[in-house]
Amino acid sequence: MTTGIIIGSLIRYDMLKRDYRLYPSYPHGVVIHLALGFIAAVIGAVAIPALLEKEFTAVTFLALAATQFREVRGMERDMLEGLDRTNLVPRGPDYIEGIARVFEARNYLVMLAALLISGATFIGNIYYGLLMGVATFIISKTLMKGKNIGDIALVRAGRVHFEGAKLFVDNIQFMNLALQQSRETYLKRGLGIIVEPLNDNGRATLANNGQRKAIAHDAAALLGVYKDVDSAEFTPLVRRSLDTGRVGLVIVPMEKDISVLIEAVKRVPVLESALSTPLKTTLGKKAAD
Repeated sequence: MTTGIIIGSLIRYDMLKRDYRLYPSYPHGVVIHLALGFIAAVIGAVAIPALLEKEFTAVTFLALAATQFREVRGMERDMLEGLDRTNLVPRGPDYIEGIARVFEARNYLVMLAALLISGATFIGNIYYGLLMGVATFIISKTLMKGKNIGDIALVRAGRVHFEGAKLFVDNIQFMNLALQQSRETYLKRGLGIIVEPLNDNGRATLANNGQRKAIAHDAAALLGVYKDVDSAEFTPLVRRSLDTGRVGLVIVPMEKDISVLIEAVKRVPVLESALSTPLKTTLGKKAAD
């Protein structure tokens, strides 16, 4: 049990990403999720010994405790939606739902890892448990790794320019800007990105509005954004070319660095709710021909 609890908790700590997305980077968020991971490890670690000792009442209690992790997704969703209302560039509901699912799933992974480690130690010895711990660590890293925009599309710089009052990145139109001062700001400080899908799967994924909001949010989070609550014209925008399926991003960042922006967009996660694979179907393949 001790082996399963310790290694399971360490696996949860390793899966706890602390980065520019700000949650759960702050200390209280880290403590909350480490505590939940410890509870999940305890539940998984005692399951097999309880069964082997025919403590069925304890197993029933553990099953009841495990169902409480279903509430984790709702808790995270509600909290992140509240925080999102204060962001200059919101994540959007699709991005938030994806984060909430990940936090729920990671607790189940920790529970399964602790169960396997505890079982291997109980049946064999501590060395079997440590070997199982290494295996579950590798498996958990594999399961939690998802696709990024760079895996489904080519990301390159685009030219920010105006045709009259219309703002363009290459040939993708974004909006009309009547104020000359705003147009000058875009020409002086603005950056443009073109995201070209590699195939029809990428094109369908980039068509999702939630995925495009995620791109704008991550770009603003990493490079900063030259706007305040009363300057909506400088909100980062992502627009789609209806003719080609390409997507364009225009942003007025605090740090004007096109290479960093390209890399930031490449690393935006592909949202589960946005992922689309029409090429896996017969009709999708025929339509792409």
